[in-house]
Amino acid sequence: MDSNGPEARPPVRPAAIPSSDVLVVGLGPAGSATAIRLARAGLRVTAIDRATFPREKACSEYLSPEGVRQLELLGVAERLLPLGVALEGARVHGARGSALEGLFRKAAPPGMREVGLSVPRRVLDAVLVDQARAAGVTVLERTRLVELVRTAGATTGAIVRQGDRLDQVSSRVVVGADGLHGVAARLLGGRRTEPLRRVALVAHVAEVDGMGSTAEMHVGTGLYVGLNAIGGGVTNVAVVGRPDRILTVSGDPEANWLAALERFPAVRGRVRRDRIVRAVLATGRFAVRARRVVADGALLVGDAADFFDPFTGEGICTALRGAGLAAPIIEAALAEHRVAPAAALDRYRIARREAFRGKWAVERLIGYGMTFPALFDRALGRLDRRGMGHTLIGVTGDFLPARAVLNPGFLMAMMV
Repeated sequence: MDSNGPEARPPVRPAAIPSSDVLVVGLGPAGSATAIRLARAGLRVTAIDRATFPREKACSEYLSPEGVRQLELLGVAERLLPLGVALEGARVHGARGSALEGLFRKAAPPGMREVGLSVPRRVLDAVLVDQARAAGVTVLERTRLVELVRTAGATTGAIVRQGDRLDQVSSRVVVGADGLHGVAARLLGGRRTEPLRRVALVAHVAEVDGMGSTAEMHVGTGLYVGLNAIGGGVTNVAVVGRPDRILTVSGDPEANWLAALERFPAVRGRVRRDRIVRAVLATGRFAVRARRVVADGALLVGDAADFFDPFTGEGICTALRGAGLAAPIIEAALAEHRVAPAAALDRYRIARREAFRGKWAVERLIGYGMTFPALFDRALGRLDRRGMGHTLIGVTGDFLPARAVLNPGFLMAMMV
């Protein structure tokens, strides 16, 4: 067993939870989507989460049209669409007055959806968990991962805590989907961090003036603000940036969030303290990647595998797409092996790299570009004048290939 640190604990009950083919740790979008797909394939799936659903989550709560398509594949889009706000695209404002507009309908290929969706994570996650139960997944809430159980070097289950009890769950493969700072990635080999590490403070605010059918991004020096309506007259308001630019008031997320908003004239006055309807939540630091995505008997999906920066707003879509990559590979591995070996699961690592490496490059281009506000502002203005913001939103929205941006012509148009 691999310990998650010393702790006084009761004896483990090895037979308390039935064995399964797959144990999914974490029931955010990546975990739920993976569990749903595998259960539909006929596998016995147990999924755990330390939370109780519905639960609040710090998130941009934004999906592109491709993200909505992923929800359609899972059979939950029709239920979710009336519970959120249809999004037509995004408008990005630079620090020195330039702006860029990108509309999905002007970038979407023929037959592609032309609107995205903004929906509270409290709603999205609960609907996905309900769908997992309907697919036959055994869902255990208020249950957290403590240790991975290894037999002959392979992960063969986990020790989980339910209140004051410890239970052993046996499985043929463990899927780590417990997020940015989850236990699974740490137990599988730890995480690597990148120099550009940001944190986020996110709140829900009623009656924000001027909100329409596009998301707003306001970029400043060392931080930015994102706004998008999520339904019922409520707006998701997120501040993201370097810790030294945001965490200036010790121990008070709301004070830090309000102080950061005051630095943006186009936001100041529109977001009022007395209209906060959900407390400010903190998350980060970002720019982390798991050292190992696959191992004998285990793999990582969603933010547990990689998380850079939420500026593109597509973390949910990436999580859902990653689940779609992982599930058939897990199914195939378990059809041939009692415990899924890393050699069989490595197809997922390769598929994930092929699917996302262009997106990773674009995320880093934008993320590091924001550290130079004057150049970033200049690029916004040039791209908008050439009508190229639609292409950029198409790439960040996962329905245009990254090469539409990562080519000499587009990159030159940003500067010249």
